[in-house]
Amino acid sequence: MMKYKRVLLKLSGEALMGDKPYGLDVQRLTEYAEQVKAVADLGVQTAIVIGGGNIFRGLKGAGEGYDRVKGDQMGMLATVINGLALHSALERVGVNAKMMTAIRMEPVGEAYSQSRAVEELTRGNVIIFTGGTGNPYFTTDTAAALRAVEIKADVLLKGTRVDGVYSADPEKVKDAIRFDEITFDLAYKKNLKIMDLTAFTLCRENNLPIVVFDMNLQGNLLKIVRGEKIGTIVSN
Repeated sequence: MMKYKRVLLKLSGEALMGDKPYGLDVQRLTEYAEQVKAVADLGVQTAIVIGGGNIFRGLKGAGEGYDRVKGDQMGMLATVINGLALHSALERVGVNAKMMTAIRMEPVGEAYSQSRAVEELTRGNVIIFTGGTGNPYFTTDTAAALRAVEIKADVLLKGTRVDGVYSADPEKVKDAIRFDEITFDLAYKKNLKIMDLTAFTLCRENNLPIVVFDMNLQGNLLKIVRGEKIGTIVSN
């Protein structure tokens, strides 16, 4: 029996690089697609929001002299490129998937509609949300929280390269403490960088739990939807 019936998976653009310094790693894409297939085949309604940091980051671009709005729009387009790549990978492993864009750009993808997204999910199709929120000054973390709330997901799954939430960066602090569970309020008080504050607040106010886990470990996604204690759960 599955613990979650409808999930939203947030993937960073950097995660798609694999061991490469830039761009996309086909092997990593395939591994992610296979993990998504494993849960979709069991009837778990699965939506995905994907970042674009492997190609372009709007905030970084602004720091280098780009206009902030145009820089964020470039970042939105980067998420569409990643979404197309993931869509292709999902199709290769036999998953029926649809890609939606926050900004109209048919025939690249269908314009986002909450009702259409829910309809496709109930039909068993995996949905990839791209283009962030469609607005500058908002991150793809915020887009993930927003879409998760809109489609009434049971949980937001944040797939990272770290196996949960720590008291400090475990790659820099050897004795950092890992949390199995933590409340939104305590995470905020401890200033833990789980998601940006807008995304975090959206989840907290809508009672949407977040699970932070290592997506690179094959099988973790399936274990989570089955209810196994993988990663860190953040909730009220």
